[in-house]
Amino acid sequence: MSSLLAATPTPEAPPHTGGLLLLMDGTAGLLTVAALGIVLLLVLIIKVRLQPFVALLAVSIAVGLSAGLSVTELFGTVQRSTSVSMIESGMGGILGHVAIIIGLGTMLGAILEVSGGAEALSARLLNLFGEKRAPLAMGLTGLIFGIPVFFDVGIFVLAPIVYAAAKRSGKSILLYCMPLLAGLSMTHAFLPPHPGPVAAAGLFKVDLGWVILMGIIVGIPAVLAAWAYAAWIGKRLFVPVPQDMVEAADEAKAAVAAERAARRAAVGGPTDGATTTTTTTTGKSTVPTQSTGSGTGTGAGSGSVAVAEGPSGAPAEQPPSLSTVFLIIGTPLLLILAATFSSIALDPSTFRSVIEFFGHPFVALTIALLMAYYLLGIRRGWSRKSLETVSTASLKPVGNILLVVGAGGVFGAVLKGSGIADALADTFNDVGLPIIVLAWLISVVLRVAQGSATVAIVTTAGIVVPLVEGQDLSQAHLALIIMAISAGSIFASHVNDGGFWIVAKYFGISERDTLKSWTVLETVLSVAGFAVAALLSIFI
Repeated sequence: MSSLLAATPTPEAPPHTGGLLLLMDGTAGLLTVAALGIVLLLVLIIKVRLQPFVALLAVSIAVGLSAGLSVTELFGTVQRSTSVSMIESGMGGILGHVAIIIGLGTMLGAILEVSGGAEALSARLLNLFGEKRAPLAMGLTGLIFGIPVFFDVGIFVLAPIVYAAAKRSGKSILLYCMPLLAGLSMTHAFLPPHPGPVAAAGLFKVDLGWVILMGIIVGIPAVLAAWAYAAWIGKRLFVPVPQDMVEAADEAKAAVAAERAARRAAVGGPTDGATTTTTTTTGKSTVPTQSTGSGTGTGAGSGSVAVAEGPSGAPAEQPPSLSTVFLIIGTPLLLILAATFSSIALDPSTFRSVIEFFGHPFVALTIALLMAYYLLGIRRGWSRKSLETVSTASLKPVGNILLVVGAGGVFGAVLKGSGIADALADTFNDVGLPIIVLAWLISVVLRVAQGSATVAIVTTAGIVVPLVEGQDLSQAHLALIIMAISAGSIFASHVNDGGFWIVAKYFGISERDTLKSWTVLETVLSVAGFAVAALLSIFI
């Protein structure tokens, strides 16, 4: 008996002492530090209204010091030494992978947006599906166009098309905007190059090909469930097209028509069906755009298709074709997927190396961006200056996203380096719930509490990554855990979420009706996505 007791391993002490661990030793102290850190993060974001990047960074420092990390471990030293700063390694480790992908994806989305690709896509789908299936056309537009552009940008660009469809039919605007929003939200949550799934893939060290594949497999059933709810609520809750948006659209159309008539009169040409050149504002810069006499445009119903003037000053005549839009969006996805599965299907060879080179996310997105530059820009009369203006302006809002993602990487590094991550892993393992369920629940709590999907994803990933270390899970299974986290990050969008107010104000929906429609739609999307991911995790 004594020999058995002697052989029993003693629990390992926390790797650091100090801070709160001086008052509460062992695992209990580490868990207390973790709980207080999360509470502090929520208080700083929700009550103090501190910018999420600053809040995450401040909480990371507070948690590290409380868990006993030294100043040198957290910040390094002024002089060169062997010590590595956790803050620098955490920030650099994640941004080295994420920043390039988000930057390239953002510029690609901007070119598609300003060139009129969204209008070409939605107009063709509306013509294809007809008036009765217009809500489905709106949903597919959001689903396809949502891959390369951010959620709020997709709303701003596509909203005029929703206004036109709802005004023409006389039905509730919910019938048209909710399927569109479901498509935009699904791609934003589940598919690269959006920051959430890209950041999670970097933290979990999962190939983007697996994230894309699982995002499609999980996202499609989820968005179908959301579309079903959108059709149900759209028939039961009537919301008219916001009158101020209608007036703005009419005013813009009148201004375009007047300018067209004046320009044609000046050169003695016809005044009907002519083409004029206006400007579209992107950030603080203006980009030359084409306006036609008919159609619904990317502005507030202005009927404009943004293109740039060529050296001769003559604008391009036609909006981009649907096949061109599909080609540009689909190329990087197919290249990345081919590279991911070449390692499974092919033996090491020169051919496989070539596939892996072109399928690396950096290369694949660069190819797609160069294709967009030529097919949507240069070939249609854009100047190099216009391409530079659109690309540069699109990167301005990305800084905040990258800083939040980087701060999430710092938080994860501190949790791991302080020993808190191991304590959390042991505790969650004792609970008995599958990791994928815990991942979704943690993400849901953080999402509902503070509103930001990106913050929910990077914070949850920092907590969950240590739980899967050493379990020898496949890339596919890890990708499903990322899908669960992403699904949780869009649960129950409400008043603390900026997206809630964008939807409410841009489509003229009251707060009460927004809760009934948009909030429930996001919940359906979240629960359905998690259910599919959890079911697949049983077999993968």
